[in-house]
Amino acid sequence: MLISTKMKKEYSLDIKIPAGVACEIKDKIISCKKGSDILERKIVLLDTAVNIKGDEIKFFCKKANKKDIAKVKAFTSHLNNMFKGFEEKFVYELEICNVHFPITAKVDGSKLVINNFLGEKKNRVAEIISGVKVEINGQKITVSGKDMEKAGQTAANIERATLIKGRDRRVFQDGCYIIEKDGRKI
Repeated sequence: MLISTKMKKEYSLDIKIPAGVACEIKDKIISCKKGSDILERKIVLLDTAVNIKGDEIKFFCKKANKKDIAKVKAFTSHLNNMFKGFEEKFVYELEICNVHFPITAKVDGSKLVINNFLGEKKNRVAEIISGVKVEINGQKITVSGKDMEKAGQTAANIERATLIKGRDRRVFQDGCYIIEKDGRKI
């Protein structure tokens, strides 16, 4: 009888907290603050100790396998994105494309209202997540925010609001499409 065991080893990783940023851990939530801006993220790492000592966040796992190491590295990437968000906003550019009917869009509180999409009488609505700013300039929509996930989700909500079902997208190209993510053309 052959017993398969996965190799487990001690694993630790330290990431440096940038100057001017204060971090604290409370109830499995790490909150980082710089000035009046506060970004929070839930810690979902099982069997991994997360501590703040001085100007470093320390991750330690006594028996880590490849999946645990990958989860810790992914979480540190999320933290680095939070730190980057304090310095500069994450910006997504969308473009309103209309071939058949002219589409108009306007911001109404925490919603983006899209009128006359494919000649529909009913307006389509996309949710704007709190902490994200949406600006409309002609046929361009700019989504910006300090939290990368909230800005990206808001851009995806706008794109999904104009999803066409049951029609050929090569012919019916109307909609709002993401054309630039944080400075990278798509």
